[in-house]
Amino acid sequence: MQFLGRILNTVSSVSTLFSNPYRVRDVQLSDYNGKVLLKQEGRLVLYENQQSHSWDCLLLCPESPSVALRMFQVDSEEDAMNWFPQYALKLRPFYEMLRPPLKPEIFQPIVDCMQNHPDWSSAHIAVDTGLRDCLKHNYVLSSRSTPLHLACERGDVGCVRELLEECQARTDIKDKNGETPMHCAAKQDSAVIIEVLCARMCVGVNELNAAGETPMHIACRLGRVEAVKGLLVGGACCDIMGSNGYPIHTAMKFSEKSCAEAILNTNPNQLLAEDPIYGGTPLHWAKTAEMSRVLLDRGCNVNYLSKTGESPLHILTKRGRFEAAMTLLTHGADPNIKGQDGNTALHLAMKLDRMDLIKALMVFGADVEVHNDLGETPGLIAARTSKGPNRKVLLNMLCSVGAERCHPPSLNSPVQSVNKAPPPGIGFDDILNVAVAVTAMSRGFAEVDGLKTGSKKIDRLLCLDGGGIKGLVLIQILITLEKEAGRPIRELFDWVSGTSTGGILALAIVHGKSMEYLRCLYFRMKEQVFKGSRPYESGPLEEFLKNEFGENTKMTDVAHPRLMVTSVLADRHPGELHLFRNYDPPALQRDPPYTSTATFQPLTVPQEQLVWRAARSSGAAPTYFRPMGRFLDGGLLANNPTLDAMTEIHQYNKALKAQVCRLGVVVSLGTGKPPQVAVNSVDVFRPSNPLELAKTFVGVRELGKMLVDCCTDSDGCAVDRARAWCEMADINYHRLSPQLSQEVMLDEVSDAVLVDMLWETQMYLYEHRDVIQTLSQQLLQL
Repeated sequence: MQFLGRILNTVSSVSTLFSNPYRVRDVQLSDYNGKVLLKQEGRLVLYENQQSHSWDCLLLCPESPSVALRMFQVDSEEDAMNWFPQYALKLRPFYEMLRPPLKPEIFQPIVDCMQNHPDWSSAHIAVDTGLRDCLKHNYVLSSRSTPLHLACERGDVGCVRELLEECQARTDIKDKNGETPMHCAAKQDSAVIIEVLCARMCVGVNELNAAGETPMHIACRLGRVEAVKGLLVGGACCDIMGSNGYPIHTAMKFSEKSCAEAILNTNPNQLLAEDPIYGGTPLHWAKTAEMSRVLLDRGCNVNYLSKTGESPLHILTKRGRFEAAMTLLTHGADPNIKGQDGNTALHLAMKLDRMDLIKALMVFGADVEVHNDLGETPGLIAARTSKGPNRKVLLNMLCSVGAERCHPPSLNSPVQSVNKAPPPGIGFDDILNVAVAVTAMSRGFAEVDGLKTGSKKIDRLLCLDGGGIKGLVLIQILITLEKEAGRPIRELFDWVSGTSTGGILALAIVHGKSMEYLRCLYFRMKEQVFKGSRPYESGPLEEFLKNEFGENTKMTDVAHPRLMVTSVLADRHPGELHLFRNYDPPALQRDPPYTSTATFQPLTVPQEQLVWRAARSSGAAPTYFRPMGRFLDGGLLANNPTLDAMTEIHQYNKALKAQVCRLGVVVSLGTGKPPQVAVNSVDVFRPSNPLELAKTFVGVRELGKMLVDCCTDSDGCAVDRARAWCEMADINYHRLSPQLSQEVMLDEVSDAVLVDMLWETQMYLYEHRDVIQTLSQQLLQL
């Protein structure tokens, strides 16, 4: 039996040897009777087990004389002789300080740590395993890291406090990377260790490591916002230059929004901090739309030029970052600023063959005919560099908006001295038109261009359709008209009417806001208003309107031009169209459209009507926003407000006969026409089987959509009726509404979709440039 027992022990020892020679386990000391004792240091002994051909290291336990802990069992005498001195040295603090009984599960993490980090001291191991009673020295590794470095890097607050308070650990020692314990603490997303270090007047808070980074740089690079806040409280400076700039540049480079905000909240002057290499501001380093907004919302200069003469828009265009570039454009970035070699952002976009950026820049007013220092226009660069499938599309696209220089000039006509084509000669029609105008002027301006002026003033009416975010189409058209006329829109019209988004724009026009500002505003507004899913919260929209128009501004605060904003009174059935005016309504003795069986609250007079509430009432689209009290979106009854505005003017003139102002020009602007598509079925019936039930659901959906389309139609019969009325009354009527290639939703938030929509609008305006020119002349003459 003894022979079998020895065999089993030998097999067990060998199997253990092959499984994990450094596994800590309890063993009986009696098993080592007769074994060769090789070494003993303190309570550690080394035996040679000839039966299993192994060398065993045992930790003796005085409280349990018959049991020991086997720390390792290796099959090599060389390994045993190498490991035993280290075990004897490093395990002493643990078995002397730890309370008995000593168990394998306590020492296994210690042994594992020794195996993984053979150069660590007992203090380092104690920090790693959380056994703080063994922290009694400042041993420095070959990497020059102290236990304090390790404790800070692991985020062990208790160890850090004990090292500082009990062991008087130094905070100024740098490791091989030139990092102090503060650098290690900055890698943790906690300010507690930083506070503990700063309480000891830690000298490393502004120290640069070998990579040229302060703890603040490291925290910003890793996105440790709590560490950033702790460093700022502890006296860290934001104006210490690292290898790549200030900490704010690092936060922008790695798109760490919270870190950037923490720095800017403490040091607002960091908005214009220039990096040492390029002289770029933090905005030059921004990579995303979100990071750009962090700076722009705080007033960062969007057109700031670096040492290389480049704006942030140049940098983002070079990197092909469409979303971030759109953010700059919607915050007023100038697309025509010249950078290196005289290139604008459009020149750079052409070199990259980026269709999305090209469209965005041109939609926001980039000049397609501007020359760089080499005399190249953006179109010429496109013709030379575009080689892929976009080449033909790109050149056709440029030609569709009037770009002339899309082909290289001949050798005989250098780019720098291109001669413009001579103006066309005066033809018979021009002479005839001049003669007619001169004749009219000789009659005392009684008639010009077929319009009898006499002593009565000729008025001009602008009508703006509803359409949600598609109000951008209206703005793009108005920008073109404004440039052609050379005067602000509010000076070109005597009456302005609008519905929903058109009503908001009408109010903005009357209050003197520029078209370029409104275009940027709409792009920014969609991010604030269209959050989540329908129906959207009304609060952001109302705050937006209050910020733009003022919380206490009244409708009558601006008297010219006269204003009409449509809405629907929804506190009665049938509902009624209501006009918010900046003038007193015409007092006509008219019978009400319906006989009322109820008493309704009186309407607010224009002198008391708040502008923001009028805008909110006109834009209260059902299923998109909640009603504004008793008001719903004006698009339900007058999505194209032209006829309603003309009716209002007629009644106004009828009531004030002595101040009659005849209409001379009516300009109706739409938000774009969607493509006409086939409808499968609008049949709604009682189903008798599952297939018919599915057909009924389809019919209900299509019928509901058709009812909404018919209710809010602004490009069909409404246009025909308005045109017919104007022709009968001898009024010049102009309708501008581009055909879109795809349907754009009222709450669309994709910049790419909206830029495509505006691009199609721009092409439409170029195709109808003669109409725009004629219209601007008529508006200026009246």
